[in-house]
Amino acid sequence: MDRADYIAGCKTSDDWKSLRAKLERSENKDIWETAYNEYFFERLEKRYFAPIKLLMDNSTYQGEGFTIVTICCSLIEFLETSIQGLNYKYLKNNQKLTEFEYCSSKAIFINFLSEREPFNKHFNKDSAKDFYENIRCGLLHEAQTKNGWRIHACSPNKKIISEKEKIVYRNNLQDAFAKFLDLYKKELLQNEGYQAAFIRKFDSLCNSSVLD
Repeated sequence: MDRADYIAGCKTSDDWKSLRAKLERSENKDIWETAYNEYFFERLEKRYFAPIKLLMDNSTYQGEGFTIVTICCSLIEFLETSIQGLNYKYLKNNQKLTEFEYCSSKAIFINFLSEREPFNKHFNKDSAKDFYENIRCGLLHEAQTKNGWRIHACSPNKKIISEKEKIVYRNNLQDAFAKFLDLYKKELLQNEGYQAAFIRKFDSLCNSSVLD
């Protein structure tokens, strides 16, 4: 099978198609727990968290924090758009966005950091904007942080950032993702809006053609 068909561990687009039908027919929380565990979390674990753990376990404190935070920045956009059920579209030739599409990540990024627990305990809209512009964009576009920001391993007070010193603590950032996912899972099991958004997101990941 083409590796592109695997969407979460060993789960394929066809597996999603089968589960999707069950999700639409049932209000049972168990089926949504399966969707979270075997699709959402498995995808994140295999593609993001396990590689991050390898970097942390073999840390030399000589720059791997740049790679870790870069991965985390891609996760932030995915997690927020999973909550909203949005999918990215690159606009060209005067194309227009349709419902549940977006073309710019700035608002997505700022909303996640300033509104979603536990990140909202560490960020407001201004500090989230600063993080987006000088950490996220700096790392993704120029492979460096900007405007004096630095990346350290962990803080003594469990803070994700120090605005005054312009430091991002990459281990604390990773810990916050674990807390976020616990909260997201609880909400997904009972919130119909989250569930509809989840289906839209995985439909897009699988390509709409598999659902015909």
